[in-house]
Amino acid sequence: MALTTPLKVAQTTTRDRVHKELTGTSRDWSGLAFKYGLLGAVLFALLILVVLIGSQIALGGSVLTTRFGDFITGTLQSIPGTSGIHQGLRGTFWIGVFTVTFAFPLGIAAAIYLEEYAPRSRLTNFIDINIRNLAGVPSIVYGILGFTIFVEALGGTTGGRSVIAAGLTLAVLVLPIVIITAAEAIRAVPDGLREGGYGVGANRWEVVRTQVLPYAAPGILTGTVLSLARALGEAAPLILVGAVTNRLGSNPAVLDVSSLQERFTAMPMVISSWAGMPQEGFRKDTAAAIIVLLVIVLIANAAAVLLRNKFEKKR
Repeated sequence: MALTTPLKVAQTTTRDRVHKELTGTSRDWSGLAFKYGLLGAVLFALLILVVLIGSQIALGGSVLTTRFGDFITGTLQSIPGTSGIHQGLRGTFWIGVFTVTFAFPLGIAAAIYLEEYAPRSRLTNFIDINIRNLAGVPSIVYGILGFTIFVEALGGTTGGRSVIAAGLTLAVLVLPIVIITAAEAIRAVPDGLREGGYGVGANRWEVVRTQVLPYAAPGILTGTVLSLARALGEAAPLILVGAVTNRLGSNPAVLDVSSLQERFTAMPMVISSWAGMPQEGFRKDTAAAIIVLLVIVLIANAAAVLLRNKFEKKR
């Protein structure tokens, strides 16, 4: 006891002295102010979100409760009491399909190459900088690009002003975001996993497939879902590639692939068109359409969260 007590006393004295030097004799008021400032910012953002969602539910909830079926399956009309969003839902669905089909595989593959295979050089840095710059380009510029390439140059394949051209345009729009988020997730993988795989004789692709991608999957999924949410909410590129803001001549089924080259509309176009109508009934229809679009985005986010949790458990 006589030997251990002085040691414990010395450790306690040293710990107290270091703590006093780091924190000082008074309370850390600046740290507390910063902490509660962050908390206030979070609460303020949540308050705005609750107010926005609550106002839309209060305005458009009656439309969904009184004529939910007719509103979901109905077509665009000039009378607010009979208008529906089926054509907009169909366009949004296929835009999401094209975004997932083209942007996600290409973006993730590009991120894998840049982070795992491409040598560190000026060319690689130049490509990386340009990808980050492309992520900040206004969406209207991508609309001009989509009109030039997918409507004019490839009109014979896409059908011109069609949902195919719109889906490919928005896939190009979110491609830089997918590449950046996937690259950041891959970069965050500890080097020890790679070295362990190489140490047991695995080649580069085996290390990427069995170690890097499973570890980076949660971050990749988070970024891809955020990009999908942006694609589903964009309206400016759709205007340039020919989305219709009034009544369409046909009302094909959602899964009818034979009409993909026809004129189309999407939920952002329906919402923006109805928001400019002078009739009071269209205000309620607009709020109801906003609620439906939010539900679609939340379902996509929930699916991504479930997949992310699954990969995190494996990790």
